[in-house]
Amino acid sequence: MDFSMLLSGFATALTPENLLFGFLGCLAGTLVGVLPGLGPTSGIAILLPLTTVLPPIPAIIMLAGIYYGAMYGGSTTAILVNIPGEVGSVATALDGYQLAKQGKAGPALAAAAISSFVAGTLGLVGLTFFAPTLANVALQFGPPEYFALMILALSVVINLTGRSLVKGLVSAVLGFLIAMVGMESVTGYSRFTFGNMDLMSGIDFISVIIGLFAVGEIFSNLENIGAPVYKAKLERLYLTAKEFIYLLPTMIRSTIVGFFLGLLPGCSPGVTSFMAYDIEKRVSKHPETFGKGELRGVAAPEGANNATTSGGFVPLLSFGIPSGPALAVLLGGFMMYGLQPGPTLFEKNADLVWAVIASMYIGNVILLVLNLPLIPMWARLVKVPYSILAPMVLVFSFIGAYSVRFKLFDVGVAIIFGLIGWLFKKIEIPTTPLILCLILGTIFETSLRQSLNMSHGSIAIFFSRPISLVLLAVAFVLLAVSLYTRFKNPEAIQDALAEESE
Repeated sequence: MDFSMLLSGFATALTPENLLFGFLGCLAGTLVGVLPGLGPTSGIAILLPLTTVLPPIPAIIMLAGIYYGAMYGGSTTAILVNIPGEVGSVATALDGYQLAKQGKAGPALAAAAISSFVAGTLGLVGLTFFAPTLANVALQFGPPEYFALMILALSVVINLTGRSLVKGLVSAVLGFLIAMVGMESVTGYSRFTFGNMDLMSGIDFISVIIGLFAVGEIFSNLENIGAPVYKAKLERLYLTAKEFIYLLPTMIRSTIVGFFLGLLPGCSPGVTSFMAYDIEKRVSKHPETFGKGELRGVAAPEGANNATTSGGFVPLLSFGIPSGPALAVLLGGFMMYGLQPGPTLFEKNADLVWAVIASMYIGNVILLVLNLPLIPMWARLVKVPYSILAPMVLVFSFIGAYSVRFKLFDVGVAIIFGLIGWLFKKIEIPTTPLILCLILGTIFETSLRQSLNMSHGSIAIFFSRPISLVLLAVAFVLLAVSLYTRFKNPEAIQDALAEESE
Protein backbone atom coordinates (compact mmCIF):
# COMPACT_ATOMS: atom_id res chain seq x y z
CA MET A 1 0.00 0.00 0.00
CA ASP A 2 1.23 3.49 -0.87
CA PHE A 3 0.92 5.63 2.29
CA SER A 4 1.40 8.82 0.26
CA MET A 5 -1.94 8.14 -1.45
CA LEU A 6 -3.70 7.74 1.91
CA LEU A 7 -2.12 10.97 3.19
CA SER A 8 -3.18 12.71 -0.02
CA GLY A 9 -6.69 11.36 0.59
CA PHE A 10 -6.73 12.85 4.10
CA ALA A 11 -5.59 16.21 2.67
CA THR A 12 -8.52 16.12 0.24
CA ALA A 13 -11.06 14.90 2.80
CA LEU A 14 -10.08 17.58 5.30
CA THR A 15 -10.88 20.52 3.02
CA PRO A 16 -13.77 22.63 4.41
CA GLU A 17 -16.14 21.63 1.60
CA ASN A 18 -15.55 17.89 1.95
CA LEU A 19 -15.67 18.06 5.75
CA LEU A 20 -19.05 19.85 5.54
CA PHE A 21 -20.61 17.28 3.22
CA GLY A 22 -19.07 14.43 5.20
CA PHE A 23 -20.70 15.87 8.34
CA LEU A 24 -24.05 16.33 6.57
CA GLY A 25 -23.89 12.73 5.31
CA CYS A 26 -23.17 11.40 8.81
CA LEU A 27 -25.98 13.52 10.31
CA ALA A 28 -28.48 12.45 7.64
CA GLY A 29 -27.38 8.82 8.02
CA THR A 30 -27.90 8.93 11.78
CA LEU A 31 -31.40 10.34 11.32
CA VAL A 32 -32.15 7.74 8.65
CA GLY A 33 -30.98 5.01 11.03
CA VAL A 34 -33.05 6.32 13.92
CA LEU A 35 -36.30 6.37 11.94
CA PRO A 36 -37.77 2.85 11.79
CA GLY A 37 -37.74 1.35 8.30
CA LEU A 38 -35.99 4.27 6.62
CA GLY A 39 -32.72 2.39 6.21
CA PRO A 40 -29.53 3.34 4.35
CA THR A 41 -30.83 2.09 1.00
CA SER A 42 -33.86 4.39 1.10
CA GLY A 43 -31.78 7.25 2.51
CA ILE A 44 -29.16 7.10 -0.25
CA ALA A 45 -31.83 6.62 -2.93
CA ILE A 46 -33.86 9.62 -1.71
CA LEU A 47 -30.84 11.93 -1.42
CA LEU A 48 -29.01 10.71 -4.53
CA PRO A 49 -30.69 13.21 -6.90
CA LEU A 50 -29.82 16.08 -4.54
CA THR A 51 -26.10 15.33 -4.82
CA THR A 52 -26.04 15.86 -8.60
CA VAL A 53 -25.28 19.54 -8.04
CA LEU A 54 -22.05 18.60 -6.24
CA PRO A 55 -18.65 17.62 -7.65
CA PRO A 56 -17.97 13.84 -7.48
CA ILE A 57 -15.72 13.76 -4.39
CA PRO A 58 -18.00 15.60 -1.89
CA ALA A 59 -21.04 13.83 -3.36
CA ILE A 60 -19.58 10.33 -2.88
CA ILE A 61 -18.24 11.29 0.57
CA MET A 62 -21.75 12.43 1.56
CA LEU A 63 -23.46 9.30 0.22
CA ALA A 64 -20.92 7.04 1.97
CA GLY A 65 -21.55 9.02 5.19
CA ILE A 66 -25.27 8.30 4.93
CA TYR A 67 -24.53 4.59 4.55
CA TYR A 68 -22.32 4.05 7.57
CA GLY A 69 -24.09 6.77 9.59
CA ALA A 70 -27.32 4.78 9.38
CA MET A 71 -25.56 1.87 11.09
CA TYR A 72 -24.81 4.11 14.07
CA GLY A 73 -28.33 5.52 14.33
CA GLY A 74 -30.16 2.22 13.95
CA SER A 75 -29.34 1.12 17.48
CA THR A 76 -30.99 4.10 19.22
CA THR A 77 -34.64 3.15 18.85
CA ALA A 78 -33.75 -0.56 19.12
CA ILE A 79 -32.43 0.07 22.64
CA LEU A 80 -34.90 2.70 23.81
CA VAL A 81 -38.22 1.46 22.48
CA ASN A 82 -37.45 -2.04 21.08
CA ILE A 83 -37.88 -0.78 17.51
CA PRO A 84 -34.83 -1.42 15.31
CA GLY A 85 -34.14 1.58 13.05
CA GLU A 86 -32.78 -0.77 10.39
CA VAL A 87 -32.33 -4.50 9.94
CA GLY A 88 -28.75 -4.54 11.27
CA SER A 89 -30.04 -3.47 14.68
CA VAL A 90 -32.61 -6.22 15.20
CA ALA A 91 -30.14 -8.28 17.27
CA THR A 92 -29.23 -5.17 19.28
CA ALA A 93 -32.79 -4.92 20.56
CA LEU A 94 -32.56 -8.34 22.25
CA ASP A 95 -30.38 -7.08 25.10
CA GLY A 96 -30.51 -3.32 24.52
CA TYR A 97 -34.21 -3.06 25.29
CA GLN A 98 -33.80 -5.19 28.40
CA LEU A 99 -31.07 -2.82 29.60
CA ALA A 100 -33.34 0.17 28.93
CA LYS A 101 -36.13 -1.39 30.99
CA GLN A 102 -33.64 -1.84 33.84
CA GLY A 103 -32.75 1.88 33.71
CA LYS A 104 -29.45 1.24 31.92
CA ALA A 105 -30.29 2.87 28.59
CA GLY A 106 -27.30 5.22 28.92
CA PRO A 107 -24.60 2.53 29.20
CA ALA A 108 -26.33 0.51 26.46
CA LEU A 109 -26.32 3.47 24.06
CA ALA A 110 -22.71 4.25 24.98
CA ALA A 111 -21.72 0.62 24.37
CA ALA A 112 -23.43 0.71 20.98
CA ALA A 113 -21.73 3.97 19.94
CA ILE A 114 -18.24 3.02 21.15
CA SER A 115 -18.44 -0.49 19.72
CA SER A 116 -19.58 0.99 16.41
CA PHE A 117 -16.63 3.40 16.46
CA VAL A 118 -14.02 0.75 17.33
CA ALA A 119 -15.33 -1.81 14.85
CA GLY A 120 -15.87 0.79 12.13
CA THR A 121 -12.32 2.10 12.51
CA LEU A 122 -10.72 -1.37 12.64
CA GLY A 123 -12.78 -2.33 9.60
CA LEU A 124 -11.41 0.71 7.76
CA VAL A 125 -7.86 -0.40 8.59
CA GLY A 126 -8.70 -3.72 6.93
CA LEU A 127 -10.21 -1.89 3.95
CA THR A 128 -7.11 0.29 3.62
CA PHE A 129 -4.46 -2.40 3.82
CA PHE A 130 -6.06 -5.58 2.55
CA ALA A 131 -8.67 -4.52 -0.02
CA PRO A 132 -7.24 -6.21 -3.17
CA THR A 133 -6.22 -9.44 -1.40
CA LEU A 134 -9.47 -9.85 0.53
CA ALA A 135 -11.53 -9.13 -2.54
CA ASN A 136 -9.83 -12.06 -4.26
CA VAL A 137 -10.85 -14.34 -1.37
CA ALA A 138 -14.45 -13.15 -1.63
CA LEU A 139 -14.46 -13.93 -5.34
CA GLN A 140 -13.75 -17.59 -4.57
CA PHE A 141 -17.25 -17.86 -3.07
CA GLY A 142 -19.62 -19.48 -5.52
CA PRO A 143 -23.19 -20.75 -4.94
CA PRO A 144 -22.06 -23.87 -2.97
CA GLU A 145 -20.01 -21.73 -0.59
CA TYR A 146 -22.93 -19.34 -0.14
CA PHE A 147 -25.27 -22.21 0.60
CA ALA A 148 -22.84 -23.55 3.22
CA LEU A 149 -22.55 -20.06 4.70
CA MET A 150 -26.34 -19.82 4.95
CA ILE A 151 -26.43 -23.20 6.74
CA LEU A 152 -23.88 -21.82 9.18
CA ALA A 153 -25.99 -18.70 9.72
CA LEU A 154 -29.14 -20.79 10.21
CA SER A 155 -27.44 -22.81 12.97
CA VAL A 156 -28.05 -19.68 15.05
CA VAL A 157 -31.81 -20.32 14.91
CA ILE A 158 -31.65 -23.03 17.60
CA ASN A 159 -30.40 -20.45 20.08
CA LEU A 160 -33.25 -18.09 19.18
CA THR A 161 -36.16 -20.50 19.53
CA GLY A 162 -37.10 -19.55 23.08
CA ARG A 163 -38.58 -21.86 25.72
CA SER A 164 -40.26 -24.09 23.15
CA LEU A 165 -38.15 -25.52 20.33
CA VAL A 166 -41.31 -26.38 18.40
CA LYS A 167 -42.69 -22.82 18.60
CA GLY A 168 -39.33 -21.43 17.56
CA LEU A 169 -39.13 -23.74 14.56
CA VAL A 170 -42.72 -22.81 13.59
CA SER A 171 -41.61 -19.18 13.59
CA ALA A 172 -38.56 -20.05 11.47
CA VAL A 173 -40.62 -21.99 8.92
CA LEU A 174 -43.06 -19.08 8.67
CA GLY A 175 -40.10 -16.82 7.89
CA PHE A 176 -39.05 -19.13 5.06
CA LEU A 177 -42.59 -19.25 3.68
CA ILE A 178 -42.83 -15.45 3.66
CA ALA A 179 -39.47 -15.27 1.84
CA MET A 180 -40.91 -17.55 -0.89
CA VAL A 181 -43.81 -15.23 -1.72
CA GLY A 182 -43.49 -13.59 -5.15
CA MET A 183 -41.50 -14.40 -8.28
CA GLU A 184 -39.12 -17.31 -7.87
CA SER A 185 -35.55 -16.03 -8.20
CA VAL A 186 -34.22 -18.64 -10.67
CA THR A 187 -37.13 -19.47 -13.00
CA GLY A 188 -39.32 -16.39 -12.51
CA TYR A 189 -42.46 -18.38 -11.67
CA SER A 190 -44.82 -16.75 -9.19
CA ARG A 191 -45.53 -18.44 -5.84
CA PHE A 192 -48.16 -17.80 -3.17
CA THR A 193 -49.34 -14.65 -4.97
CA PHE A 194 -53.02 -15.73 -5.39
CA GLY A 195 -53.30 -13.46 -8.41
CA ASN A 196 -52.37 -10.37 -6.44
CA MET A 197 -49.98 -8.14 -8.42
CA ASP A 198 -48.55 -6.55 -5.27
CA LEU A 199 -47.41 -9.96 -4.08
CA MET A 200 -45.53 -10.60 -7.35
CA SER A 201 -42.59 -8.54 -6.10
CA GLY A 202 -42.59 -10.37 -2.77
CA ILE A 203 -43.05 -9.17 0.80
CA ASP A 204 -40.45 -6.62 1.78
CA PHE A 205 -38.65 -7.64 4.97
CA ILE A 206 -38.43 -4.01 6.15
CA SER A 207 -42.24 -3.86 6.35
CA VAL A 208 -42.28 -7.16 8.24
CA ILE A 209 -39.68 -5.92 10.73
CA ILE A 210 -41.56 -2.65 11.23
CA GLY A 211 -44.78 -4.59 11.78
CA LEU A 212 -43.40 -7.17 14.20
CA PHE A 213 -41.26 -4.83 16.25
CA ALA A 214 -42.76 -1.32 15.98
CA VAL A 215 -46.48 -1.82 15.37
CA GLY A 216 -46.61 -5.07 17.37
CA GLU A 217 -44.85 -3.45 20.32
CA ILE A 218 -47.40 -0.62 20.32
CA PHE A 219 -50.31 -3.05 20.19
CA SER A 220 -48.81 -4.94 23.13
CA ASN A 221 -48.43 -1.77 25.16
CA LEU A 222 -51.96 -0.47 24.54
CA GLU A 223 -53.02 -2.21 27.76
CA ASN A 224 -50.67 0.07 29.69
CA ILE A 225 -51.29 3.23 27.69
CA GLY A 226 -50.37 6.38 29.57
CA ALA A 227 -47.32 4.83 31.17
CA PRO A 228 -43.78 5.61 30.00
CA VAL A 229 -41.73 2.88 28.35
CA TYR A 230 -40.08 2.19 31.71
CA LYS A 231 -40.20 3.88 35.08
CA ALA A 232 -36.66 3.36 36.35
CA LYS A 233 -34.42 6.38 36.81
CA LEU A 234 -31.84 6.91 34.09
CA GLU A 235 -28.32 6.28 35.25
CA ARG A 236 -24.96 7.33 33.83
CA LEU A 237 -24.73 7.83 30.08
CA TYR A 238 -21.19 6.52 29.55
CA LEU A 239 -19.05 3.42 29.95
CA THR A 240 -16.70 2.98 32.86
CA ALA A 241 -13.09 1.91 32.19
CA LYS A 242 -13.93 -1.53 33.62
CA GLU A 243 -16.89 -1.90 31.24
CA PHE A 244 -14.80 -0.80 28.26
CA ILE A 245 -12.11 -3.38 29.07
CA TYR A 246 -14.86 -5.98 29.52
CA LEU A 247 -16.31 -5.15 26.09
CA LEU A 248 -13.05 -4.73 24.16
CA PRO A 249 -12.63 -8.44 23.23
CA THR A 250 -16.26 -8.43 22.06
CA MET A 251 -15.59 -5.42 19.84
CA ILE A 252 -12.56 -7.11 18.27
CA ARG A 253 -14.38 -10.41 17.70
CA SER A 254 -17.41 -8.70 16.18
CA THR A 255 -15.11 -6.65 13.93
CA ILE A 256 -13.51 -9.81 12.55
CA VAL A 257 -16.90 -11.47 11.98
CA GLY A 258 -18.49 -8.38 10.45
CA PHE A 259 -15.60 -7.37 8.24
CA PHE A 260 -14.84 -10.75 6.68
CA LEU A 261 -18.49 -11.64 6.12
CA GLY A 262 -19.06 -8.13 4.79
CA LEU A 263 -16.78 -9.01 1.89
CA LEU A 264 -19.38 -11.44 0.61
CA PRO A 265 -22.13 -10.13 -1.65
CA GLY A 266 -25.54 -10.70 -0.06
CA CYS A 267 -24.20 -11.07 3.48
CA SER A 268 -26.04 -8.11 4.97
CA PRO A 269 -25.45 -6.42 8.35
CA GLY A 270 -28.65 -8.15 9.50
CA VAL A 271 -26.97 -11.54 9.05
CA THR A 272 -23.56 -10.63 10.49
CA SER A 273 -25.05 -8.97 13.58
CA PHE A 274 -26.96 -12.17 14.46
CA MET A 275 -23.86 -14.30 13.89
CA ALA A 276 -21.69 -12.02 16.05
CA TYR A 277 -24.34 -12.09 18.78
CA ASP A 278 -24.45 -15.88 18.71
CA ILE A 279 -20.65 -16.23 18.75
CA GLU A 280 -20.44 -13.88 21.73
CA LYS A 281 -22.98 -15.92 23.60
CA ARG A 282 -21.15 -19.16 22.84
CA VAL A 283 -17.79 -17.88 24.12
CA SER A 284 -19.31 -16.25 27.22
CA LYS A 285 -18.84 -17.88 30.62
CA HIS A 286 -22.36 -16.77 31.49
CA PRO A 287 -24.53 -17.31 28.40
CA GLU A 288 -27.63 -17.24 30.60
CA THR A 289 -27.22 -13.46 30.98
CA PHE A 290 -27.82 -12.88 27.26
CA GLY A 291 -31.32 -11.71 26.57
CA LYS A 292 -31.65 -10.34 30.09
CA GLY A 293 -29.62 -7.17 29.59
CA GLU A 294 -26.03 -8.13 28.72
CA LEU A 295 -23.82 -5.28 27.46
CA ARG A 296 -21.91 -7.67 25.22
CA GLY A 297 -25.23 -8.50 23.57
CA VAL A 298 -25.36 -4.85 22.48
CA ALA A 299 -21.69 -4.36 21.60
CA ALA A 300 -21.43 -7.50 19.44
CA PRO A 301 -24.17 -6.82 16.87
CA GLU A 302 -23.38 -3.11 16.71
CA GLY A 303 -19.69 -3.80 16.12
CA ALA A 304 -20.47 -6.42 13.50
CA ASN A 305 -22.89 -4.33 11.46
CA ASN A 306 -20.47 -1.39 11.35
CA ALA A 307 -17.52 -3.60 10.39
CA THR A 308 -19.73 -5.10 7.67
CA THR A 309 -20.16 -1.67 6.11
CA SER A 310 -16.37 -1.29 5.85
CA GLY A 311 -15.97 -4.81 4.47
CA GLY A 312 -18.63 -4.15 1.86
CA PHE A 313 -16.54 -1.38 0.33
CA VAL A 314 -13.75 -3.85 -0.59
CA PRO A 315 -15.58 -5.69 -3.41
CA LEU A 316 -17.38 -2.46 -4.37
CA LEU A 317 -14.21 -0.43 -4.93
CA SER A 318 -11.97 -3.28 -6.13
CA PHE A 319 -14.36 -5.12 -8.45
CA GLY A 320 -17.51 -3.01 -8.76
CA ILE A 321 -19.52 -5.68 -6.92
CA PRO A 322 -22.00 -4.30 -4.36
CA SER A 323 -22.47 -6.61 -1.36
CA GLY A 324 -25.98 -5.34 -0.58
CA PRO A 325 -28.86 -3.09 -1.70
CA ALA A 326 -27.44 0.07 -0.10
CA LEU A 327 -24.08 -0.36 -1.82
CA ALA A 328 -25.87 -1.13 -5.09
CA VAL A 329 -27.52 2.29 -4.86
CA LEU A 330 -24.14 3.80 -3.98
CA LEU A 331 -22.70 2.07 -7.06
CA GLY A 332 -25.34 3.96 -9.02
CA GLY A 333 -23.98 7.15 -7.48
CA PHE A 334 -20.49 6.31 -8.76
CA MET A 335 -21.81 5.58 -12.25
CA MET A 336 -23.90 8.75 -12.25
CA TYR A 337 -20.59 10.61 -12.25
CA GLY A 338 -19.09 8.42 -14.97
CA LEU A 339 -16.98 6.47 -12.47
CA GLN A 340 -16.72 2.70 -12.88
CA PRO A 341 -15.73 0.95 -9.63
CA GLY A 342 -13.37 -1.94 -10.35
CA PRO A 343 -9.68 -2.73 -10.81
CA THR A 344 -9.05 0.43 -12.84
CA LEU A 345 -10.70 2.77 -10.31
CA PHE A 346 -7.60 2.80 -8.08
CA GLU A 347 -5.47 3.81 -11.11
CA LYS A 348 -7.73 6.25 -12.94
CA ASN A 349 -9.45 7.87 -9.92
CA ALA A 350 -7.00 7.27 -7.09
CA ASP A 351 -7.61 10.76 -5.66
CA LEU A 352 -11.35 10.04 -5.28
CA VAL A 353 -10.91 6.52 -3.86
CA TRP A 354 -8.42 7.53 -1.18
CA ALA A 355 -10.37 10.70 -0.34
CA VAL A 356 -13.49 8.57 0.27
CA ILE A 357 -11.53 6.05 2.40
CA ALA A 358 -9.91 8.88 4.40
CA SER A 359 -13.30 10.55 4.84
CA MET A 360 -14.63 7.35 6.41
CA TYR A 361 -11.97 7.53 9.14
CA ILE A 362 -13.01 11.12 9.78
CA GLY A 363 -16.68 10.17 9.54
CA ASN A 364 -16.29 7.60 12.33
CA VAL A 365 -14.94 10.31 14.62
CA ILE A 366 -17.76 12.67 13.58
CA LEU A 367 -20.34 9.98 14.32
CA LEU A 368 -18.86 9.27 17.74
CA VAL A 369 -18.95 12.99 18.54
CA LEU A 370 -22.48 13.26 17.12
CA ASN A 371 -23.84 10.24 18.97
CA LEU A 372 -22.32 10.35 22.44
CA PRO A 373 -23.29 13.96 23.30
CA LEU A 374 -26.75 13.34 21.84
CA ILE A 375 -27.37 10.30 24.05
CA PRO A 376 -29.21 12.38 26.71
CA MET A 377 -31.52 13.73 24.01
CA TRP A 378 -32.36 10.25 22.72
CA ALA A 379 -32.63 8.91 26.26
CA ARG A 380 -35.39 11.46 27.01
CA LEU A 381 -37.56 9.53 24.57
CA VAL A 382 -38.11 6.86 27.20
CA LYS A 383 -39.79 9.39 29.49
CA VAL A 384 -42.42 10.38 26.95
CA PRO A 385 -45.83 8.90 27.88
CA TYR A 386 -46.89 6.14 25.57
CA SER A 387 -50.07 7.97 24.65
CA ILE A 388 -47.85 10.56 22.94
CA LEU A 389 -44.99 8.36 21.80
CA ALA A 390 -47.11 5.61 20.23
CA PRO A 391 -48.82 7.78 17.55
CA MET A 392 -45.45 9.33 16.65
CA VAL A 393 -43.83 5.91 16.31
CA LEU A 394 -46.76 4.67 14.21
CA VAL A 395 -46.49 7.65 11.83
CA PHE A 396 -42.74 7.21 11.35
CA SER A 397 -43.18 3.46 11.01
CA PHE A 398 -45.77 3.81 8.27
CA ILE A 399 -43.64 6.41 6.48
CA GLY A 400 -40.69 4.04 6.74
CA ALA A 401 -42.68 1.09 5.36
CA TYR A 402 -44.04 3.21 2.51
CA SER A 403 -40.70 4.80 1.59
CA VAL A 404 -38.94 1.51 0.74
CA ARG A 405 -40.98 0.85 -2.44
CA PHE A 406 -43.50 3.73 -2.32
CA LYS A 407 -46.42 1.29 -2.08
CA LEU A 408 -49.38 1.52 0.31
CA PHE A 409 -49.40 -2.28 0.14
CA ASP A 410 -46.27 -2.29 2.34
CA VAL A 411 -48.07 -0.19 4.97
CA GLY A 412 -50.81 -2.81 5.03
CA VAL A 413 -48.15 -5.53 5.42
CA ALA A 414 -46.69 -3.64 8.40
CA ILE A 415 -50.13 -3.48 10.07
CA ILE A 416 -50.83 -7.18 9.45
CA PHE A 417 -47.45 -8.19 10.87
CA GLY A 418 -48.06 -5.85 13.78
CA LEU A 419 -51.10 -7.97 14.66
CA ILE A 420 -49.04 -11.14 14.13
CA GLY A 421 -46.31 -9.76 16.41
CA TRP A 422 -48.90 -8.94 19.09
CA LEU A 423 -50.41 -12.45 18.76
CA PHE A 424 -46.97 -14.11 18.90
CA LYS A 425 -46.24 -12.28 22.12
CA LYS A 426 -49.52 -13.43 23.62
CA ILE A 427 -48.90 -17.10 22.82
CA GLU A 428 -45.12 -16.87 23.43
CA ILE A 429 -43.87 -17.58 19.92
CA PRO A 430 -40.50 -15.88 19.34
CA THR A 431 -40.32 -13.50 16.38
CA THR A 432 -36.54 -13.48 15.94
CA PRO A 433 -36.30 -16.86 14.11
CA LEU A 434 -38.93 -15.56 11.66
CA ILE A 435 -36.87 -12.45 10.92
CA LEU A 436 -33.59 -14.34 10.50
CA CYS A 437 -35.12 -16.93 8.15
CA LEU A 438 -36.90 -14.22 6.18
CA ILE A 439 -33.58 -12.41 5.66
CA LEU A 440 -31.70 -15.60 4.74
CA GLY A 441 -34.48 -17.36 2.83
CA THR A 442 -33.91 -15.90 -0.63
CA ILE A 443 -30.12 -16.32 -0.57
CA PHE A 444 -30.51 -19.84 0.85
CA GLU A 445 -32.87 -20.95 -1.90
CA THR A 446 -31.04 -19.22 -4.75
CA SER A 447 -27.62 -20.60 -3.78
CA LEU A 448 -29.07 -24.10 -3.28
CA ARG A 449 -30.74 -24.17 -6.69
CA GLN A 450 -27.75 -22.68 -8.48
CA SER A 451 -25.47 -25.23 -6.82
CA LEU A 452 -27.69 -28.14 -7.82
CA ASN A 453 -27.84 -26.80 -11.38
CA MET A 454 -24.03 -26.71 -11.43
CA SER A 455 -23.79 -30.32 -10.22
CA HIS A 456 -26.75 -31.64 -12.24
CA GLY A 457 -28.66 -32.40 -9.06
CA SER A 458 -25.86 -33.93 -6.99
CA ILE A 459 -25.38 -32.73 -3.41
CA ALA A 460 -21.77 -33.95 -3.54
CA ILE A 461 -20.81 -30.47 -4.75
CA PHE A 462 -21.20 -29.16 -1.19
CA PHE A 463 -18.67 -31.69 0.14
CA SER A 464 -16.15 -31.62 -2.69
CA ARG A 465 -15.22 -27.92 -2.39
CA PRO A 466 -12.92 -27.08 0.55
CA ILE A 467 -14.55 -23.82 1.68
CA SER A 468 -18.12 -25.15 1.63
CA LEU A 469 -16.99 -28.37 3.35
CA VAL A 470 -15.35 -26.44 6.20
CA LEU A 471 -18.36 -24.13 6.61
CA LEU A 472 -20.77 -27.09 6.70
CA ALA A 473 -18.59 -28.92 9.24
CA VAL A 474 -18.53 -25.85 11.51
CA ALA A 475 -22.31 -25.46 11.13
CA PHE A 476 -23.01 -29.05 12.11
CA VAL A 477 -20.66 -28.87 15.10
CA LEU A 478 -22.36 -25.67 16.34
CA LEU A 479 -25.79 -27.21 15.78
CA ALA A 480 -24.82 -30.35 17.72
CA VAL A 481 -23.38 -28.30 20.59
CA SER A 482 -26.53 -26.13 20.75
CA LEU A 483 -28.86 -29.13 20.82
CA TYR A 484 -26.72 -31.01 23.34
CA THR A 485 -26.57 -27.99 25.66
CA ARG A 486 -30.29 -27.44 25.32
CA PHE A 487 -31.31 -31.00 26.17
CA LYS A 488 -28.64 -31.52 28.82
CA ASN A 489 -29.82 -28.60 30.93
CA PRO A 490 -33.27 -27.85 29.54
CA GLU A 491 -34.75 -25.67 32.28
CA ALA A 492 -31.92 -23.16 32.76
CA ILE A 493 -31.07 -22.92 29.07
CA GLN A 494 -34.67 -22.68 27.90
CA ASP A 495 -35.48 -20.00 30.45
CA ALA A 496 -32.49 -17.99 29.26
CA LEU A 497 -33.43 -18.47 25.62
CA ALA A 498 -37.01 -17.54 26.31
CA GLU A 499 -35.99 -14.23 27.85
CA GLU A 500 -33.68 -13.59 24.93
CA SER A 501 -36.21 -14.29 22.22
CA GLU A 502 -38.93 -12.07 23.65
